[in-house]
Amino acid sequence: MSSRTNVSCLHEAKRVAIFGGTHGNEMSGITLVNMWKQNSAEIERNGLLIKPFISNPKAVKKCTRYIDTDLNRAFTPENLSAPDVEGLLYEVQRAKEINRMFGPKGSSDAYDVIFDLHNTTSNMGSTLILESSTDLFNLQMVHYIKKAMAPHTCSVLLNEHPQLKYSTTRSVAKHPIGLEVGPQPQGVLRSNVFESMRTILKHALDFIEFFNSGVEFPPCTVDVFRVQERMDYPRDTNGNITAMVHPHLQDCDWEPLNRGDPMFLTFDGRTILYEGANTVYPTFINEAAYYEKQQAFTTTCREILSANAIRKAFK
Repeated sequence: MSSRTNVSCLHEAKRVAIFGGTHGNEMSGITLVNMWKQNSAEIERNGLLIKPFISNPKAVKKCTRYIDTDLNRAFTPENLSAPDVEGLLYEVQRAKEINRMFGPKGSSDAYDVIFDLHNTTSNMGSTLILESSTDLFNLQMVHYIKKAMAPHTCSVLLNEHPQLKYSTTRSVAKHPIGLEVGPQPQGVLRSNVFESMRTILKHALDFIEFFNSGVEFPPCTVDVFRVQERMDYPRDTNGNITAMVHPHLQDCDWEPLNRGDPMFLTFDGRTILYEGANTVYPTFINEAAYYEKQQAFTTTCREILSANAIRKAFK
């Protein structure tokens, strides 16, 4: 990357993958990817190699989140360098295969962009997920998508935190970007969620095509919600849940949670209040898949990120 008069010149994005089925019961991405594998006309763009791909086919076949372990947490250096031995967990084997196909992770040979399509049972609406606050290409892309989606909202979650590591499927790419759309139950396909995901992918691919054609994107700012803390349910000494998400918090993803606001409701009717010093913005509230991860919701703080103007670097 080079810079001239505050314009950052970036390599064009030539290879793009669209992953569905990283979790085998999240139906929108699975359905879209299978549809595009049969007929790719609507995702084709000039000069782009675009590969729709089912990440976890065994889990998709069983309509379950995973077989042995969560594929979206499996892309650690330890797993990717593990020897190919008998008895290796299925998702670790799959992570190694995906890394060989679309990586290697962190290398110049890796795919330029991977879109990883997910559904959530939480009331998050359409949410783009970034893993870096300094990836100018992705910041400009989400800014473009948010403008194109208006007046519909499209939140941006920034998974960048020194203590919270996300070894995601999409992290193999130079520019990884996740997409969560909900609420949608596991194993269910809802038309509004499906169409929202489809529309976001259209705008994302349009952005890449415009960038590759030489369009310069001016400086921009992006409102993001930065991950802070994973909040667990109250539990007894045996680890059993003793309270539920409070009805005043349920379905209120991205809304402010202030000190003294209701957070949990115990089974005997007692309200547990939020006691944090600062206002936070919860998300993934009461996500079905996160009960096993001991997570009732994730707290975030709001930030505004700035991105330089970008254009394609010409040789």
